Amino acid sequence: MKLTLEGLKEKSSWEAVGVALPSYDVASVAEETKKAPVWVHFGAGNIFRIFIGGLADKLISEGEMNKGITCVETFDFDVIDKIYRPYDNLVLGVTLKADGSTDKQGIGSLTEAIKAQASDEAEWNRLKEIFVNPVLQMISFTITEKGYALKNAEGQYFPFIQADIDNGPQKPGSAMAVVCALLFERYKAGKYPLAVVSMDNCSHNGEKLMSSILTMANEWEKKGFVDAGFVAYLSDEKQVAFPWSMIDKITPRPAESVCEELKKAGIEDMDPVITSKRTYIAPFVNAEGPQYLVIEDKFPNGRPALEKAGVYMTDRDTVNKVERMKVTTCLNPLHTALAVYGCVLGYTLIADEMKDAELNRLVHEIGPVEGMPVVTDPGILSPKDFVDEVINIRIPNPFMPDTPQRIATDTSQKVGIRYGETIKSYVAKYGDAKKLTAIPLAIAGWCRYLLGVQDDGEKFELSADPMAGDLTAELAGIEVGKPETYTGQLKAILSNANIFGIDLYEAGIGEKIEEMFKEEIAGTGAVRATLKKYLA
Repeated sequence: MKLTLEGLKEKSSWEAVGVALPSYDVASVAEETKKAPVWVHFGAGNIFRIFIGGLADKLISEGEMNKGITCVETFDFDVIDKIYRPYDNLVLGVTLKADGSTDKQGIGSLTEAIKAQASDEAEWNRLKEIFVNPVLQMISFTITEKGYALKNAEGQYFPFIQADIDNGPQKPGSAMAVVCALLFERYKAGKYPLAVVSMDNCSHNGEKLMSSILTMANEWEKKGFVDAGFVAYLSDEKQVAFPWSMIDKITPRPAESVCEELKKAGIEDMDPVITSKRTYIAPFVNAEGPQYLVIEDKFPNGRPALEKAGVYMTDRDTVNKVERMKVTTCLNPLHTALAVYGCVLGYTLIADEMKDAELNRLVHEIGPVEGMPVVTDPGILSPKDFVDEVINIRIPNPFMPDTPQRIATDTSQKVGIRYGETIKSYVAKYGDAKKLTAIPLAIAGWCRYLLGVQDDGEKFELSADPMAGDLTAELAGIEVGKPETYTGQLKAILSNANIFGIDLYEAGIGEKIEEMFKEEIAGTGAVRATLKKYLA
């Protein structure tokens, strides 16, 4: 069996190995979509293919949509050449269940694949043709937060962004310049309305996307490439809206075990590829089952019936509350605690940590116990149900190949949101945060992690972090097994409001964290002993 339009004709063979196929005529839907697309998506990677593509597949199957999604890749063109076109844009979605079973589904909603490559005349003209069509309703994005970045840490434009500014809308290279140039074509064709929807996993994503596109447009106006009317068009939300959203679904790299399962079932050509841009991708996508997408309902040219596929359509304030609930209480703080302690205790799989009595208790204390009294309740989702699902279903799933080492990346950039916000809420509600124990223990664990020594005395390599050098320098002189070498080195870190969003000593927990840290450096096994002491 081959994952192609021709291959799908062997319907009984696919069904015999448990693969559900599209109930609609994939080729006909693709043909209709190409005539006049209503939905274009930038960023043709895994979360888009299984999650967003899956939503469209459901809507088409149920008669709520008669067109699919036009897929555009802005960064890694190998994805189009190696994963989309050889498979007629079909995707095999594999849902990994906690009992080891899988659900397998053929997704046929990705109807056209285009490279956002201005130097390729045919590809570029096709994109312009799509964008000048009045019926286009929305363009969406999963290009990661880095795709919106225009400037470096010093506030200077990246060289490739500066080149886009200097070259104007005729020769765009970066994602933001490409999109801005295509919006300029739409403006010139008739100032047609459109929703520009970030679905990337970052706070205030719509605001970030709008800022980047408007910055490009303003720079082009200064150079005379576009007129002031174009900037006004982008700035009028009745013409061009930038809805905010919150997305949540863990979609790891293609798993070898899944690939082998598909091969044994007789499905051909399923091997993953690593592209020239280091993208790990395969004809199949493996992911967890739970998924959430919350979108601000601001679509000036209409939209698909997304709510009928399980998307929460709401207002901006609610989107913000859902994102805050997830990031500050119900998911991310638990992941970070497991990441740092997992590295120190020698774990290599997040799911295995949930079998550890102390670590399981730690995440229960951080989320349901300490987080819930100050959680942001968005109304449309229950914080209690969400965190229960995270702790009891999502994190323990042994078939999700996620590691503490990956999640520990950039922790210095995360602790302010993941812990600092709850600490600030405790200060506001109770006058200080002295009621907290598990969150201080998580922070002490991060500081202990920064020493790069496991609880058994073996050294390990810290995950990438922009502040790693500065933080480890602050801890100079501390030796595991010699608690007397601690002479207050943590004070500069724990009092740094730029890291935590608040001075932890002013919050009343700086000394508590120091004490926990000192106990954790007492010697071999001290981390485990400290966890047992505070989680008894």
